[in-house]
Amino acid sequence: MSVGTFDVKSELLRITPAAAEHFRRSLGGREGAAVRLSVQESGCTGFKYVVQEVQEHPSSDVELELDNGVRVYVDPEAIAFLRGTEIDYTRDNINQTLKFNNPNVVAECGCGESFNVE
Repeated sequence: MSVGTFDVKSELLRITPAAAEHFRRSLGGREGAAVRLSVQESGCTGFKYVVQEVQEHPSSDVELELDNGVRVYVDPEAIAFLRGTEIDYTRDNINQTLKFNNPNVVAECGCGESFNVE
């Protein structure tokens, strides 16, 4: 019998270069500013992604540093929802949005506001 290992930081999520650049621009070089990702109950399907700017590192959050120097904190309660997710920043004509490509999602509401996982 062998014991498997799980590295939260490397297996949690992937942030594309386009999304990393979007975060860098959004933070505007403010000293100590970082991005925090969490999940909150919402909508008709169950949950929504929450992306916010923070100035301090919540002590229990998992910290990731992107190649461009942006720090991303992940709420530990969101890890089960986000594991394996790719976050991308897409442009479609004049519309620009963060896109969460989450393999754990089993249902989404029609308006795209909320999702549910198994």
